[in-house]
Amino acid sequence: MSTSGKKASEFFAASKDNDLSSKAHRQLVGVSGLLLPILVWLVAGTRPIEDMPSWELLTSVSAYYHTGAVAVYAGILIALAYFLFSYRGYNKPYLRRERVATIIAGLAAVFVAFFPTVVPPGAAEIIWWTEQIGKIHFVSSVVLFGAFVFFTLFLFPKSNVKKGNPLPKGKKIRNGIYYFCGVAMVGCLVWALIAAWKDTSMFWPESLALVFFAVSWLVKGRTEVTLIAVGRRIRHFGRAPK
Repeated sequence: MSTSGKKASEFFAASKDNDLSSKAHRQLVGVSGLLLPILVWLVAGTRPIEDMPSWELLTSVSAYYHTGAVAVYAGILIALAYFLFSYRGYNKPYLRRERVATIIAGLAAVFVAFFPTVVPPGAAEIIWWTEQIGKIHFVSSVVLFGAFVFFTLFLFPKSNVKKGNPLPKGKKIRNGIYYFCGVAMVGCLVWALIAAWKDTSMFWPESLALVFFAVSWLVKGRTEVTLIAVGRRIRHFGRAPK
C-alpha cells in the first residue's frame, strides 16, 4: 500500500472481506442527508427572492426548490442518488435485496429533484408545473424514505455472526441505534403524512427523518473511528505543527 493509502486508511474503519463498498462511501451518503435541510435553509436565507421571507422556515424541505437554494437542493439530491446507485453493499445472500433497495432509493431521489413540489406562497410561478408533477414528487418522497427505513431496520442490523451466537458489544450498540433511527423515521413519515393531509408544515418531520437517516448511515460507516482519527491527528499537529 502507498504512503497516501496508508494515511487515508487511518481515518476509516477496516472493511470486512465481503464488503463491496467502503466506510467512506457510507459516510458520504449520511453526510448528504444531514446537510440537505441545513444548507437549503442557509443558502435560501442568504439568497432571498422577492415576496418571500429570508430566514423563515418554509412548509417543507422540498419547497426550497423554489428559492435561491434550488441548486443546493437539486445538487445534493443528485449527489445522493449517485452515491446510492454506486453503492454495492456486502457480498452476502441478501446482496440482491440491498442493490434493489439502493437503486429504488436512487431513482426516487432523482424523481424528487426533477419533479418539484407545489410552489409555496410568494415564490414565482413555474409555468410547466402541474398537479401531476406534485403528485409524482409526493409519491417519490414516500418511496425514498421507505427505502431508507428498509435499510435501517432490515439490512443494517444483519451480521456475519452465526445464528445462536452472541453479537459483539459494539454491534449490539450499533443495532440499537439502527432500530431507534428506523422507528423514528417511521414516526416522522407518519407525522409528515398527517401534516400533508391537514395541509400544515412538513419541514420538521422531513428534516428529522433526514437526520435519523443520516445518523444510521454514519454509524454504518463507523464514523466514530474517523472522528477519533481526525481528533488524534489534530492533537498531533497541535503539539508538533512542524
